This record gives sequence, C-alpha cells and structure tokens, in this order.
Amino acid sequence: MQPDTGMTPQKDLHATSIERAFAILEFLDGSRRGWNISELSRKLRIPKSTTHVIVLTLQRLGYLTLDAGTREYSLGLKVYGLGRGLMKSFSLPERALRPMQRLVQVTRCTSQLAVMADDQAMYIQKVEGPGIIQFDSYVGKRTNLHCTAVGKVLLAYASEQKQEHILARKSFAHYTSKTITSPNLLRKELARVRQRGYAIDDEEEELEVRCVAAPVYNQSGECMAALTIAGTIGQIREENIDELARYVIHAADKIFRCPEKPAGPATSGVEPIRKALP
Repeated sequence: MQPDTGMTPQKDLHATSIERAFAILEFLDGSRRGWNISELSRKLRIPKSTTHVIVLTLQRLGYLTLDAGTREYSLGLKVYGLGRGLMKSFSLPERALRPMQRLVQVTRCTSQLAVMADDQAMYIQKVEGPGIIQFDSYVGKRTNLHCTAVGKVLLAYASEQKQEHILARKSFAHYTSKTITSPNLLRKELARVRQRGYAIDDEEEELEVRCVAAPVYNQSGECMAALTIAGTIGQIREENIDELARYVIHAADKIFRCPEKPAGPATSGVEPIRKALP
C-alpha cells in the first residue's frame, strides 16, 4: 500500500513538471553555452516531448531566450530580474558596495562578491573597473570553485564536510593549461589559501585573466562570502599580487565594519598605492 502523501496524481504530475522546469533553468545557469532541446533532453534525462513543452513555456514567459541561428536556448532577462529582486532583500551586497567601490578606485580592477551556492560560487555584487575591458560575469551568475579565486576562498574556509564533498570527485573541469584538476593538488592549494589569507586565479579559468580574492567574515568570525578583484595579467602583475591582496583583504574586512547605508561616490578613505599600477 502506497503512503498517503496528500497529493493526487494530477498534483504530483504538476510538481514533477515544476521540478523539471527548475532543473532546466539551473542547468543553463551553470552552463557556459546554449543548449538545444535534444541536448537538454539527453543531459537531464527528461523525455524530449516534455522538454519541448517546458522549454517553449519558459521561453514564452521570458525565462529562456532562443538563438535563431543555432536553435540553442539560454537564460532570459526575466531570470536576471528575479536575481536582482532577491539581492534587494539581501543586505550583504548593499553592505559590500561602498568598500567595493573604493577597492575599484584604488586598484582600477573590476570587483566582485560571491557566496557559496550548492557546489558553486555565485556572484551577488559587482562593480566594474574603469576602462574598456569588461568581464563576462553578472549578479546571479554561478562559477566554479576549483579554478576561481572566489571559489578557492569559499572552499578553503568551508566546513571540512563541505570540502570533502567537493574533493571526493576524481577530477575537475579543465579550462586552461593552468587549471587545477587533481583533488590532491587542490587540497594543497586550499592549504596555501588559508596560510596566506587570500586566493589567486592565475589564468586558471580564462587565459590572460588574473583574480585575487579574500574571505569576508561576519561579526561571528565566519567566512560568509569572498571578495575579489579581476583584471588582465597586465593589470594584476605577479610582482604586485601581494600588495593588491592587502587591498582586497582590507576591503573585505570593511564590509561588516561599515554602517549599512546607501552607497555614494567613493571619493574618500582611499589610500594611494605605493607601487605604480596600470
């Protein structure tokens, strides 16, 4: 005899459809490219006819967008709108904005704030650096833990149980010749992060790009986020990494020391960098 769940078959069918719709959205959120219906069906093990109906519904509602040339689907603008609404009710991005503005002013690099989201890092705040160089990231985007500076920080200061859950994998996705793909090498890297107090992404996710990140502690001394700067290898040179890391750490420490108020122009409280930076 089946247990009474309080759900009729019709209600159960609706719940399954909702779960599948969210599975598609979450999969596309973590992907670097678009996917067609056949690919989504195979990857997520959802019948093709069902995938077709769900995808077309999500597209009609604005949650997915279709590339007419490739027939591939990716997240639509309405998803990002939901993310912005969530961030408005989450005080951490607001607290971080002023220190991030100052960090961008002093380093001239893009600054981003990320938190742990399942087995990935998710950006919850971003301040663009000056100049024409733009990075393919946005509030709500998820990224890898093993090959990004924010990811390494979040993993290095996570619970032992969380670390072992991630490190239990046999290997990690490979993006460049510098990507750490071995769990044992990643363990050693995380130990270095904890020892020096910051993490580096040295062209590990994308060539010609470096990032430096530091933990953001709350009033209880727990690491709840990671603050980073991102720049080209010309902006973040090897000889300046230690100094730039000090600025990132300083900004991260300011986040929970700053009064929670609307951020204005970052025109004060910025110390000049002692070494010349581009």
